[in-house]
Amino acid sequence: MVLAAERMRHTDAFLWYMEDDPLLRSTILAITLLEGTPDWEYLRARMDRASRALPMFRQRVQPPPLRLGPPWRTPAPDFDLDYHLRRIRAPQPADWRGVLDFAQTSLMAAFDRDRPLWEFTLIEGLDGGRSAFVTKLHHCLADGIAGVQIAALVVDADASMPAIEPLGPLLPVGLRKAGDLLAASVADNAEQAARLAARAARGAVPATLHALRHPRTAAIDAWATGTSVARMVQPVTDTLSPILTARSMGRRFEAVEVPMTDVRRATAELDCTVNDVFLAALTGGLRRYHERHGATVTDLRMGLPLNLRHEGAFGGNHVTIVRFPVPVGDPDPARRIEVTRRTVHGWRDAPAHRMTEGIAFALNLAPRGAICAMLKHVDFLASNVPGFDVPVYVAGSRVLAYYPFGPAFGAAVNATLMSYEGICHIGLDADTAALPDSDVFAECVQEGFDEVFAAGAPAVKIPSQKTAGPKHQDSRR
Repeated sequence: MVLAAERMRHTDAFLWYMEDDPLLRSTILAITLLEGTPDWEYLRARMDRASRALPMFRQRVQPPPLRLGPPWRTPAPDFDLDYHLRRIRAPQPADWRGVLDFAQTSLMAAFDRDRPLWEFTLIEGLDGGRSAFVTKLHHCLADGIAGVQIAALVVDADASMPAIEPLGPLLPVGLRKAGDLLAASVADNAEQAARLAARAARGAVPATLHALRHPRTAAIDAWATGTSVARMVQPVTDTLSPILTARSMGRRFEAVEVPMTDVRRATAELDCTVNDVFLAALTGGLRRYHERHGATVTDLRMGLPLNLRHEGAFGGNHVTIVRFPVPVGDPDPARRIEVTRRTVHGWRDAPAHRMTEGIAFALNLAPRGAICAMLKHVDFLASNVPGFDVPVYVAGSRVLAYYPFGPAFGAAVNATLMSYEGICHIGLDADTAALPDSDVFAECVQEGFDEVFAAGAPAVKIPSQKTAGPKHQDSRR
């Protein structure tokens, strides 16, 4: 096998250069709660093979001198699996809150930029004989869907620990020296410019003929494209929330879980999707949180990752984040679902998505301070990632729960949902300055789900359940 150098896409370069501001670090993290303790040597062997199958897991990021283009992924000269894959004993008290505290501290710590951008930690000795596997990745390595794809390389369908198929040795080739990076970046920029010019030349005549034959349609298309791009990059100068205004480097993790049967029932009764239910519950929780603090809110600005992954793509980051106001103050979940769904569909069909690389290229040339300030005025982020429907195992240990925690990107909170074996697990990554009582916010999100479930079945009273940690797993043993 060959471990080659490759240039980052402009969208990933945007995430990388944005981290000049530590509040905008692009780290994604997940906590896998396990029954028992995995076989360490087997887990290590599986991770060694996975790092060979995924070249980015053995590559570091090297920006070219003077930032003349996107960074390059080049072979890490001294890759050390034991640096990236670690095991620790859970400190006392060895409970779920301790796992969340460890994970949020890990999220706040920056990656060593001279090494590949991932760190996985096995926490042993939790209450009840359980353990936790905390996986930390940079967003330029993977988005949520890629994270599940990567997890599939490590998990098994049962506890038998099948034999690991060996891979051939890696042959590190590619760029390492600054002069090589500079020359390659200049050549790559020239090649991209030539491709764009050739594409423009090929399309010039058909576009002109189309405009002459259908001037009205051509004008409408041009206007729609320009408007779409303008909406995507328009400046944001203030938050819509009157209370979620402060930003800091402090993080606090909370976890909420709801049965998928309740979510599915709500989707059937309200004629909507799982994502619609999730967003309605989250906006309902945000309304309740504001009410508890004596604040009135009508709309909040949401950041929503849109999946641009083409069929067959494996790994990598293939999302773009769009920002738009969504209704929060309306107490009727069905109305919130309808308005939010129309807005989301409008963004998914926007012409600007065909131009994300070009937009990212332009943003990478813009003043960094202006871009960073704009991101810090998004009120919240929300992401929904499909997980595993059947039980899976990690090195002989059954997975009990899987909680995702996405980067806030300067927002007050990121709420990420992932389903696993009939349960929706929601990880809340809260800024402690914006949400100093994140446990109260978690209660409000739980009540938001109850609100949506009740709207789907008005005759059924669903009690609010405060989640102190994954409890439902014990009944599935």
